Amino acid sequence: MLKEGQVRIPSGCAIAAIYAKDAHLINGREIIKSIAVMHERSNGLGGGFVGYGIYPDYAHAYAIHMFFDHQEAKLQFETLIFKQFQILKYEEIPTSANQNIHDVPLIWRYFVLPLRKLDKNQEQTFIVDEMLKVNETIEGAYCFSMGQNMGVFKGVGYPENIGEFFRLDTYEATCWIAHGRYPTNTPGWWGGAHPFSILDVAVVHNGEISSYDMNRRMIEMQGYKCTLQTDTEVIAYIIDDLTRQKHLTLKETAAIMTAPFWEDIDQMAPKERDYYTYLRKNFASYLITGPFSILVGYQNGIMALNDRCKLRSMVIGENKNTVYFASEESAIRVLNVEIASLITPKAGEAVIYQREVNRNE
Repeated sequence: MLKEGQVRIPSGCAIAAIYAKDAHLINGREIIKSIAVMHERSNGLGGGFVGYGIYPDYAHAYAIHMFFDHQEAKLQFETLIFKQFQILKYEEIPTSANQNIHDVPLIWRYFVLPLRKLDKNQEQTFIVDEMLKVNETIEGAYCFSMGQNMGVFKGVGYPENIGEFFRLDTYEATCWIAHGRYPTNTPGWWGGAHPFSILDVAVVHNGEISSYDMNRRMIEMQGYKCTLQTDTEVIAYIIDDLTRQKHLTLKETAAIMTAPFWEDIDQMAPKERDYYTYLRKNFASYLITGPFSILVGYQNGIMALNDRCKLRSMVIGENKNTVYFASEESAIRVLNVEIASLITPKAGEAVIYQREVNRNE
């Protein structure tokens, strides 16, 4: 197997997603089938998935997914969490033996609610603070998913093997997002695989974040800590900060992350020019540069976004009930579904699909 550094594929990494516009349930085997077509875009050093709507029995609890390098880290984590949270259920995440998956950590999930009575904003802040503290302070313990009625499944391996390892065919979701990783600058390890998530936001990314150092310094000034050794982590924190903390819309957030070039802003109509000038001047350090395509999942929605020069591929297919996203059209066609329209997002333009909130989801 090729090791990182031996071969560099600038367009490497694969992303894919299936989104149910009407919230119908999709079995996990479908997203495995889609991402497996793009096998050559990965090198076995990272694969992962996120599913939304997979925990209906604990929909209002926070589903904490954890990696532990050893039992001592697990004990330290549980000592902390049992003091701070009501534990509705906890268990080892079911997996199947796979000869292609090695050096597996302890993988557990905890369905929790804060013991203290908090409003929604306070509750989310409490969850984020406690879980980021775990990643920073407990050696060998890594929280890699903390949302409600959703979960991340990731590790070191090709994505189709990771999907089989986590038995994704036993889950059904209203939205699946997948990633096959080809690390070029940072290590291939279990916590560094995509997706990266914070609360209900999950991000997968193909490309490189050239502005990572600037973005990281800025986001750490807001109280976040980048501990997972992969540049994509900062994208999840930027989105959380702008949407949850600063109360901007996802469309505004995208306009900040992939803001137009100044020469393009100068040619806009006055109202539009003033809008983008405000965003660029007031959120300059949130601008993400470099070649990339990303998919962002969140409760009841999904966003696709390319960099400002469109240096990475992205295809979106749509029919009446479902939207399909992939780095390559073949990853959509392999699902043998009828596609009414097929588009490629424009450079820097967010493509967003969002359902009305279904209280029964």
